[in-house]
Amino acid sequence: MLCLKARAKINWSLDITGRREDGYHLMDMLMQSVELHDTLWLEEAEDFTLLSGADNVVSQAGDGQESAAPVPFDENNLVYKAAKALWQYAGKTCGAKVTLRKGIPSGAGMGGGSADAAAALIGLNRLWGMNLTMEELLKIGLKLGADVPFMLTGGLARVSGIGEIIRPIADPPKIWLTLWQPCDGLSTGEIFSGFDGTPAGEVHHPETDAAEDALIRRDMALLGRKMGNVLEKVSVDRRPEIARAIEKLRAADGCKAAMMTGSGSVVYGVFAEKEQAEAALERIAGEKGFMAVTSTAREGVSFL
Repeated sequence: MLCLKARAKINWSLDITGRREDGYHLMDMLMQSVELHDTLWLEEAEDFTLLSGADNVVSQAGDGQESAAPVPFDENNLVYKAAKALWQYAGKTCGAKVTLRKGIPSGAGMGGGSADAAAALIGLNRLWGMNLTMEELLKIGLKLGADVPFMLTGGLARVSGIGEIIRPIADPPKIWLTLWQPCDGLSTGEIFSGFDGTPAGEVHHPETDAAEDALIRRDMALLGRKMGNVLEKVSVDRRPEIARAIEKLRAADGCKAAMMTGSGSVVYGVFAEKEQAEAALERIAGEKGFMAVTSTAREGVSFL
């Protein structure tokens, strides 16, 4: 049996620089893996099955309610799609029993489905003895979703194009984060469509070069001034709770910055110390939604 961690990600910055003729958005992003993760167990089997793991968590709210839609465990799941993509690439169908335990909330902008796809590609490649290179897996992964290539490489990186151009940034700092999903999940497609309808003058682009420099120099104050997410306003218009959550995290002692990740709906507060992040979590413990303390990570997928 193989066991893998599929880590979530955050965006330190998210900018849209244009759009290709085929409709895909051109991105410029600073992305980093975090320790919050899903877990996949892979076993040899005659047929392919995808099961929900015991103690499966989709998105547990602070008040005991779920704040995101349940994850499908059928052919719509990206783990299943990753397996099919490997079959098509290799020209053969293989069996496996895959058990997936969710720890990453859905509709969160943290790449939970993409992380699962990346872990499935890496794990099934080994289980089935396909010996595909990372370059081949990246090519397959891009067809599954724009975030999958980064999830395969993980760590800290500048990501551009439609997600296929990845420039790793060495020696990423460890930073503590308080995560909060204060509302229902959001549809990535809906948010990008909303952005397309936003007048250019109302879009506030992040200073991604400066944010990258601040991360490398571990200047959290500068990072807080230069980071940004062009999708945040679109998501806030649909879920005003996001803006309130950002302000409450910013007000926490020791918070260097707070922002929405991806297309939402998770927001995060940035802290230098674990104790500060935990204190911020205690401060919002009575609120609704998924909450957690985590830290940045140096890799996206790893074997246990």
